[in-house]
Amino acid sequence: MYAIVDIETTGGHASANGITDIAIVLHDGEKVYHRFQSLINPQQPIPIYIQALTGINNDMVKEAPVFADVASEIFDLLQDKIFIAHNVNFDYSFVRYHLAAAGFNLDCKKLCTVRLSRKIIPGYPSYSLGKLCHQLGIDNDSRHRAMGDAFATATLFSMLLAQDKDRHVQHSLLIKSKEQLLPPHLPKYLMDELPKNPGVYYFHDQKGKVVYVGKAKNIKKRVNSHFSGNNPNRQRQNFLRDIYNITWQICGTELMSLILEATEIKRLWPEHNRSLKRFDQGYALYQFEDQNGYIRLAIGKKKKYQQSIYSFGLMLEGYELLRKLMIDFNLCPKLCFVQKNEETCSGIINHHCNGACLGTEPAEVYNTRVLQAIQYLKTNMPTFIIYDEGREAAEQSFILMEKGQFYGMGYAEKTFNNTDLKVIKEVLKPYPENDYVKNLIYQFASNNPNKLVSFV
Repeated sequence: MYAIVDIETTGGHASANGITDIAIVLHDGEKVYHRFQSLINPQQPIPIYIQALTGINNDMVKEAPVFADVASEIFDLLQDKIFIAHNVNFDYSFVRYHLAAAGFNLDCKKLCTVRLSRKIIPGYPSYSLGKLCHQLGIDNDSRHRAMGDAFATATLFSMLLAQDKDRHVQHSLLIKSKEQLLPPHLPKYLMDELPKNPGVYYFHDQKGKVVYVGKAKNIKKRVNSHFSGNNPNRQRQNFLRDIYNITWQICGTELMSLILEATEIKRLWPEHNRSLKRFDQGYALYQFEDQNGYIRLAIGKKKKYQQSIYSFGLMLEGYELLRKLMIDFNLCPKLCFVQKNEETCSGIINHHCNGACLGTEPAEVYNTRVLQAIQYLKTNMPTFIIYDEGREAAEQSFILMEKGQFYGMGYAEKTFNNTDLKVIKEVLKPYPENDYVKNLIYQFASNNPNKLVSFV
């Protein structure tokens, strides 16, 4: 038995919006045998543009039952049925959410007439309910009202059943199918083609624009995880509605996937990505001249428009580097803000401060060593290559850090063993550097020294 459902709502996601109109049409596989319809008081104002679309205004629902009053009847109609709707995940997420709020746990199989229509009657320019019904000659005098759309969907479903020569309905209901978990506009064959390799995947909208970039150890598994569950929030519902296509790039390692993901998000700025758009490296090493003419080094929070000498993911990393420079170049802990108390300078006690903090060492002499330390930092940062697995067994991957800066990454056959940086660069694709990527590489290098080859 099938329950064809349509709802009208106050907005696009269940967690913050109410149902204003609901219709349920029960279908036995041959014909409609029962109908239910009710206006619902959503207990919140209906936005003007939705009133214009549906014709349902606040006065019409003022005396209507709230959802909890009809929840029991709705649940009885839906339980043990196959839930059908045009873009089923939208209607199902609303009904399930509001039933749960009323104390009922709806858990039933689903069918999407958008997805089924694309399979059983392919080739139409649009699969929106209104346009598809017009193209098929299905009358609907109450467009954007629950019963009008539900009955039109029921008529469409009857036509799909009659023309389903390849048993798409039955196949979609198989547990292993997962057909109804997918966004309404995403062809299932794309999911079947997804590789199980590490890499980066791209979700595209109707016009082909990338709306989300993600990385994965296993692309197939990760993409599938996006479509499991019935999260009712706005971000997820908008996200699913925008997905029409998936493309991907296979990478040799998870690290390369992370680097490519970060680079692509910066390049494409996809609508549904959030975290890496906001990433800012935490801390940086700065220089400035004080009132007495001494050049001072300081670790501080990284500022977008202030030039820094070097940047760090953690403050601790910055202070470790600064302490090394203090010892190697006889710099003063107090002038470097490492020692902030009024006690005797620890650099004088340990013989690596020549008295700049007391004014006994002239600024020009001290500044010469500070500038030498800065120059050393800029020219003697490490150059190394990370060698790792390739995209296939006969391939190896390379990631090059040159003088502390990310140069690029690429692949070559495992028989490639040249150690000339100029030759290695020929097999690499250069990538723009950012602090997030640099931090990823340094962290990996620290944890996997066996995969590094350093250059002097």
